[in-house]
Amino acid sequence: MAEEKDENKTQNKQDSKNPFGNFIKPGGKKPKISFYWIYGILALVFLGLQFLNTGGEPKKTDWKDFKTMLQDKDVQKIVLVNKEIAEIYITPDALKKEKYKGLKETTSTFGQKTAQFVYNVASPDIFIQQVQEVQKGNDNPVYVESETRHNWGGEILSWVLPILLLFGVWYFIMRMMSRGGGGAGGQIFNIGKSKAKIYDKNTSVNITFKDVAGLEEAKVEVIEVVDFLKSPDKYTKLGGKIPKGVLLVGPPGTGKTLLAKSVAGEAHVPFFSLSGSDFVEMFVGVGASRVRDLFKQAKDKAPSIIFIDEIDAIGRARGKNPMTGSNDERENTLNQLLTEMDGFVPNSGVIVLAATNRADILDKALLRAGRFDRQIFVELPDLDARRQIFKVHMHPLKLNKNIDIEFLARQTPGFSGADIANVCNESALIAARKTHKSISRQDFMDAIDRIIGGLEKKNKIISPREKQVVAHHEAGHATVSWLLEYANPLVKVTIVPRGKSLGAAWYLPEERQITTTAQMFDEMCAALGGRAAEDVIFGEISTGALNDLEKVTKQAYAMVAYYGLSERIGNLSYYDSSGQQEFSFGKPFSEKTNEIIDEEISKLVEKAYKHAREILTENRDGLVALANRLLDKEVIFSEDLEEIFGKRPWGVTMSIKDHLTAGRSRKKRLPAAKKGEKPEGKPKTVKKPGTAEAEEKA
Repeated sequence: MAEEKDENKTQNKQDSKNPFGNFIKPGGKKPKISFYWIYGILALVFLGLQFLNTGGEPKKTDWKDFKTMLQDKDVQKIVLVNKEIAEIYITPDALKKEKYKGLKETTSTFGQKTAQFVYNVASPDIFIQQVQEVQKGNDNPVYVESETRHNWGGEILSWVLPILLLFGVWYFIMRMMSRGGGGAGGQIFNIGKSKAKIYDKNTSVNITFKDVAGLEEAKVEVIEVVDFLKSPDKYTKLGGKIPKGVLLVGPPGTGKTLLAKSVAGEAHVPFFSLSGSDFVEMFVGVGASRVRDLFKQAKDKAPSIIFIDEIDAIGRARGKNPMTGSNDERENTLNQLLTEMDGFVPNSGVIVLAATNRADILDKALLRAGRFDRQIFVELPDLDARRQIFKVHMHPLKLNKNIDIEFLARQTPGFSGADIANVCNESALIAARKTHKSISRQDFMDAIDRIIGGLEKKNKIISPREKQVVAHHEAGHATVSWLLEYANPLVKVTIVPRGKSLGAAWYLPEERQITTTAQMFDEMCAALGGRAAEDVIFGEISTGALNDLEKVTKQAYAMVAYYGLSERIGNLSYYDSSGQQEFSFGKPFSEKTNEIIDEEISKLVEKAYKHAREILTENRDGLVALANRLLDKEVIFSEDLEEIFGKRPWGVTMSIKDHLTAGRSRKKRLPAAKKGEKPEGKPKTVKKPGTAEAEEKA
């Protein structure tokens, strides 16, 4: 019995072999024979029949030798082929002679006799005549036979080869398009297919929710979306429905795409990722076709998630641009997207996740409930969020012991998550450039300065006169901001050129959600302090205040036209949050109102400039001393201003030493109002420290 089983196993093993001797996997299909091998074998056989010759090539001869052959009666037959070549056959008896040693009577591949010599004929008639003249007197002359031959192989190749060449080039181009053209969408016949990249269990994403810092509120919403897919019964048993779409809205660099990556890493369901521009194509109807194919794939693999980054590329409001025609390809793509998200055919098991920083221009039909049920606002990180983001990006860095994350978080107000990541990377590059063994706090400060102000240009040639103007200009900014209550506290000032600027000043703005009129006015005064200092010291102004004037003009226009902070305009706002105004040719106010707005802006800016000039005039000595210190050191800090002007009457000094105490509440920082004193909040002129009025206020 055991022998029979072994024989059966051997027989089954032999039966499982294919004709080529390879084993077939159990349950697998038999390997297919490739037709390319058949084509190759046929080509080799064809070429072999054309070029294979067992007798070798005939030997070429000239007229002298040929004439001798005719006179010696060694020639058996002469065949003139195509009136060009004469084939000379030697008799068997003559082949035994010494002069024909090495030549034998041979046959071709197909059994026909082959000539021993060939002779190139210039003129057939002359050749025949010469042959007859040489054989005069011969009893048995050899006559020339004419024959026409066709080279069938060459003639067939002459017209088959170009066709094969064209077919090969076409096949090569199609194969290259299918390989390098982005998958299915790269083929010319699959141009309407979706270009989305699919992430599933086989292509997992390593980013999780732990890698996302500083977005706690947004993470709660996104985590719930993942929970919908993992345990839908938890919500549906109460009658609820799973949201169909989640829109991430926020400024650039705040982590919208990072949140989407974390969803792909946590959800463990098919995740389709693509950009809004992937739907755009030069061919009509391709965008809508790709949307249909995308949702078809997602429904086949449901439950699944579709992530569309920068959805404003196809989600812009329809009919807002009068320059476009009636058949807009982008609008057709948007219409198809609206239908797929919530149309007549139910879309179950597919959640659409999208991100944009221009939610104001999106179509209202796209933002309605039922399509994007939730909008998650991803804002710029606050102090605590920046602290957490610094911890995440500092983890792979080799840091010094003196690194204070709290200090760095306070030094980077208004920075996004991408900016903080850039600060950490730039600090590592700076430390490596300086051959440091670890990254110090100064490396981080240099990185922040590099990102905010640009690269230092210490070798830039500046005349002594220009340096004087720049020093007094920056000293004017620092003086006015130090002596005004609501101006941003100063951190440091430098006259070393950075980027396109000849000097720079770093301030630490207070993180607030609303701003009063007095606060905005003080900020305008501080911005105009540089030009006012030039006027006070030199009696003339320069072009160095271009950036300051641009900032002040925009701020004054916002106060008058947007925030309703002008008495003449009143409680009116001409701000358009829908984004429709950018396509209109007219303004939302009359020409008369436009004149009033211009007058109010000019009046507000001139008032701020006058107030800054008054402050600098009354504190001229301190301004000059600060400018001289700038010329001497090139970089000064808040401690230098404290030595010259004394401590600020309000708030703590924004120095590096006591910077960590800057987070105290506003009630602790403001001085208590005395009896009979006017309430604070209005702009006022600050006297020079040391006078009676200044001492009384202090």
